[in-house]
Amino acid sequence: METQLDPMKDDLPLLANTSYMLVKHYVLDLDVDFKGKVIEGSIVLFLETGSQHRKTSSAGKECCQSQFDETCEMRASEPCHIPMINVPTCSSKTGYNDFAISGKEEEATADENSNHSNNEQASGISSSKDPCDIENHGNKDFLLVLDCCDLAVLKVEEVDVAAVSGIEKLIRPAKLTGVSQELENLRNQIVHELVTLPADRWKEQLHYSTLCSQAPGCGELVFSTGTWSLEIRKSGIQTPADFPHAIRIWYKTKPEGRSVTWTTDQSGRPCVYTMGSPINNRALFPCQEPPIALSTWQASVRTAAGFVVLMSGENSAEPVQLREGVLSWYYYVSMPMPASTFTVAVGCWQEVKQQSFKQTAAIETNTEFPLPSSQTDFSPHIIFLSQSVLPGGSHLCGTRLCHEIAHAWFGLAIGARDWTEEWISEGFATFLEDIFWARAQQLSHDEIKGQQELKALLRWRRLRDEVQNSEEELQVLRPKKESTGEFSESGASVVKYGLKAEKIFMQVHYLKGYFLLRSLAKTIGEVSYLASLRKFVVKFHGQLVLSQDFLSMLLEDIPKQKESGLTVESIFQNWLDTSGIPKPLLEEGETWKECQLVQQVSGEVTKWTQTNRRIRKSSKKKMKQDEVVFQQLLPDQLVLLLESLLEEKTLCPRILQCLERTYQLREQDAEVRHRWCELVIKHKYEPGYGDVERFLREDQAMGVYLYGELMVNEDAKQQELARKCFAAAQEHMDASSAKVVAEMLF
Repeated sequence: METQLDPMKDDLPLLANTSYMLVKHYVLDLDVDFKGKVIEGSIVLFLETGSQHRKTSSAGKECCQSQFDETCEMRASEPCHIPMINVPTCSSKTGYNDFAISGKEEEATADENSNHSNNEQASGISSSKDPCDIENHGNKDFLLVLDCCDLAVLKVEEVDVAAVSGIEKLIRPAKLTGVSQELENLRNQIVHELVTLPADRWKEQLHYSTLCSQAPGCGELVFSTGTWSLEIRKSGIQTPADFPHAIRIWYKTKPEGRSVTWTTDQSGRPCVYTMGSPINNRALFPCQEPPIALSTWQASVRTAAGFVVLMSGENSAEPVQLREGVLSWYYYVSMPMPASTFTVAVGCWQEVKQQSFKQTAAIETNTEFPLPSSQTDFSPHIIFLSQSVLPGGSHLCGTRLCHEIAHAWFGLAIGARDWTEEWISEGFATFLEDIFWARAQQLSHDEIKGQQELKALLRWRRLRDEVQNSEEELQVLRPKKESTGEFSESGASVVKYGLKAEKIFMQVHYLKGYFLLRSLAKTIGEVSYLASLRKFVVKFHGQLVLSQDFLSMLLEDIPKQKESGLTVESIFQNWLDTSGIPKPLLEEGETWKECQLVQQVSGEVTKWTQTNRRIRKSSKKKMKQDEVVFQQLLPDQLVLLLESLLEEKTLCPRILQCLERTYQLREQDAEVRHRWCELVIKHKYEPGYGDVERFLREDQAMGVYLYGELMVNEDAKQQELARKCFAAAQEHMDASSAKVVAEMLF
């Protein structure tokens, strides 16, 4: 039985004892059942003893060390001719309000660390206070602990990899000298040779992994499941080295499992996809969640003909017909990645060909896009974009794509060693989003500066609102402070506040991280700063890092570091370890108002407010169309305009009607429409209630805040609208969103 976590903390446990056993490769063999809303089959885990065990064994010590010396060291994989990167970690979740949902972008998103006050709780093992006792004292069976939730585990068995024909080729003759020929030792030796093959033999590795995964079982293993873990043991086996290194787990997902979403597409056809939830993939397959647990994988997924299986693999899969009406899809990755990056989407998808996209883009913009030729080799990794970012022009979709692309460097090529430091992923991606988007638009220097100043003001307003309306503890970017990066002796840890439902909707890690990086760029100078970023990527590529790794390297590159007063400690104190608006940022807020794009919006706000006053004073007098000429505005300018008008106490219905018509607000992107809906709700503008209903039905993740506004006004019609929309959308919403909204309504 697992020790119950304090429900008031809402910390998410990561119970895998990665210090003792590490999964190096997964082989999944699954069937998708839309009728039963389950995914079932088997997963084979290829294991290696962890660095804790190796150190203890080689040194002959009876103590456990709490740090990995090799935490950041990973194998460089360069399969075939495709330039590949190692993927240490990425957040599985992203802020729903304003950011795209990535295929274990990961983040994703989770946070991580240990519970040092209770080793029994951290390890998830009740038979001993710590796995070290199991190994060192030799009086208990060793337990392999995996992260697992909402799964029905049916059977666990050892795999007889020695039965694979030709497998002996993996074992070099010299390796056999002095090695016991005992069959169990041979099996573990085969797995070791398989998972340690050099990168240039990745095809051979996948081939033998497939054969080994199909080998017969050679004995069932004892297992038990808890709320957050799967514990496996073999009777009489007391050390990780002797534990079977290839095991097969037969299991089923549950319809209510929090790692997958069963829903319908816009045409009403069934589909299922993995979601960027706080619990990542542990409700899709038993796995190891801590950042150190990097592995490769391969997967065969079967489903009814007519459905397309997409996965975050390196290959473009072609379906194979197994029998009438059943297709099998196969994907793989040959670079070590966290289990949270495993992504699957099954539905009646249609591929958009490059040529048709090129033609459409050219028609819309009157320009030719230099798209790659059809001969270009692509790795089809998935990025999930909410449908909310697709309509209303290219701006919102473009910025979100730039954000996700930035994660290729920060979140994928370089990952956080501690999940609590998600700002390392999200802050960098938000900062680089502006740089990438400016390059994509081919803007001039002045245009780039104007857009970025306007964006900074919008983010400042968003951060200000967030810190005023959220718990202080959730505003800290390093909630564990000096304990960040530490974990328990078993390798288990907890995600601080990982289960708090409201955390999903917060953007503080994006925004405070962005403003920190922006402040550093301003201090150092943009050219020098970007050069330092490049240096950082080169130095730490394929590694897991902590905040101080980046900050220390950056400050070394600043000649006047001491004069500036910048130190790692001061940055921790001002930016990362405290709640609220960072002090250096408070001094910067007014400068953005001098931006020409912002001043243009201020002028338009004045026109609207003055017109509103005139109409209110003379309600019978109609406003003529030629009385006031309003300028057309960019999408971000429209957002600022509507936010500014929200600060007005009263706007009359005619002004709201004219506002909608002038800017065609119903056709704008979701960010603009959200602010329009806020105006409609605040002023009880009934002709706009249809727009609110449409937003709540079609933009579910972004609409959570609107439910609260509808209820706060204590207006019967608005509250009825909220309950009506929730009843229609509830079954299609993710569990966290539905939970938060239900608490608002009932």
